Parts: sequence; structure tokens; C-alpha cells
Amino acid sequence: MPGRVITGAADKQAAIDAWLLGTAGMPAKLHARLLRGGGIQWRGDRLRLALFPGKEAGIEPVWQETGMEVLFEDDFCLVVHKPAGMAVHPDGSSTAVTLDHLVAAHYAASGGGIAVRHIHRLDKDTTGPVLYAKNDYAQLVLDEEMRGKGVSRLYAAIVAGTVPPELTVIDAPVGRDRHNAARRRVSPGGQEAVTRIIGREALPGGTVVKLELETGRTHQIRVHLSHAGHPLFGDRLYGGPGWRSAGVPDSTPERQALHGEKLVYAHPWTRKPVEVADLWPEDMLLLRERISSGDQLYRL
Repeated sequence: MPGRVITGAADKQAAIDAWLLGTAGMPAKLHARLLRGGGIQWRGDRLRLALFPGKEAGIEPVWQETGMEVLFEDDFCLVVHKPAGMAVHPDGSSTAVTLDHLVAAHYAASGGGIAVRHIHRLDKDTTGPVLYAKNDYAQLVLDEEMRGKGVSRLYAAIVAGTVPPELTVIDAPVGRDRHNAARRRVSPGGQEAVTRIIGREALPGGTVVKLELETGRTHQIRVHLSHAGHPLFGDRLYGGPGWRSAGVPDSTPERQALHGEKLVYAHPWTRKPVEVADLWPEDMLLLRERISSGDQLYRL
């Protein structure tokens, strides 16, 4: 903390607190916790912070032969690719392996002592990057960023019909469907939900749309595009056409054609932007190729 002469213990502690809470932007909750536990110490000319205490993963590690695709990692954050057909975390209704199980194994292989904390989620059949915090500091900062809409998530979807150029924003509240517990619907009494269409490519058998979320409601993109008359391919829950109708062979499992292309967030410590891209999976590349050919069975 240059530029100030610190004379006594009280002044020193006040200066440290001011720097941590102001300049460094440490969350007040973490600051109070570190103070209580002796995790803030001045040793000679160095400030020592206990930001990386060892913790149990909180979930059983599971190793898979295919491993897990890491897109970005440092001491504060981990971003991994979530494949189709895998939930982010267990919900108690299934013993299936989740992304959290694989992350726990990744942490164990690198020495352990890190709790598994995902910052956001994706639907089971949606692919794309998922952000994890590797310590309390990162979790508190990133959770606040999520609440303040500071984490940008960009998606690509393949949908039915030709999405018109004038459709750029879908601002419609999303709530539960009282007739089907698995579904959501546009409802006046639902939660605010805003989806922005930031790019589109009209093809003979559908449209590729690029989307940015301002909110993160359950099934938001799927509900909004279905409501607009352009359900996702493979999204049977919301009336989307099947992949088979586009000429995709039976050997490729159907799912909603939705992929997280990019994740952008401010690094919790440096506050510099971190941009993590995730390439399209092979199944969506195949579907795009088929709806581009113009000879698929599905017609608009």
C-alpha cells in the first residue's frame, strides 16, 4: 500500500482493511471471515492472505477414460466443456455421473483440497462451457457478478423456420407450466426473462441463431424461441422438429440443438476480462450441414 506511512498497529490494520475492501475489492463477507480466523496477516513488508485453505471436494470424484475437456484454468477459476447428456450436478434422483463428479476428480488429480463450486449451469442436453470457482474469494465475486449480469454467455442454436431480421429481442417473462412440471412457459406472472438475438444465418432447412442471455431462467432460450415460432431442432418438449427429419442418421442421438459458444467474465482477482470459447460439437456441425443441403425431409 504505497504512498502512506503506517505508524501503529491500529493504523496498519485500518490501512490493510481499506486496501482489501476498496482497491482489491475483497467481498466484505470473506474479509470478515478471514479476520475471525486469522487469515489476514502482515509479515515484515508482505501481506499474507489465507485465500486457498484446503477443503473437501464435497462430492465423490469419478474418473472417466475419456477425461474432461478443460478450456481455461488458473488458481481462481476453472472452465470446462459440458458434453450433451450430462447434468452439471447431481439432483438426488439419479446415480449418473455429472460434471461436478468429473471436476472433483480433476481437482483430486492435481492435489485435491478444492471444493467443487459451479457458478452457473446448463441443461442436461445443452453443450458448452461451465465456470467453476476454486476458492471462496472467486466464488463470492463471481456469484455477485452473476447476480449483477456481469457474466456474459453467448449461445448458438439451430431452429425451425426463417428467423426474421426484425426479431432481435425476446422480452417475455418465463414461469412454470402448471400442466407439465418439466416445462416452462411464457407467462405474465413469470420471472423477467430477456434473450437477445445477435446473429442469424438463414439456411434451406432452418436458421442458425446466435444468442446472448440477459437473464438465466430455466429453459429460457428454448421457451423464448418456441414462443416466437422457432423451436430448436430436437427439442421435443417445446415442439421442435426431430433431427431425423433433417436427414441426421439414427447413430447420432437427438437433443435440443443448443450450444454455449463463449463465456466472458471479469477475472475475480485481476478484474481483467476473460473470454473462453468452446467449439461446436460434432453433432451440431452435422445437423447444420444437413439443414444446409436443402434436401432434408423437414420443410418450413
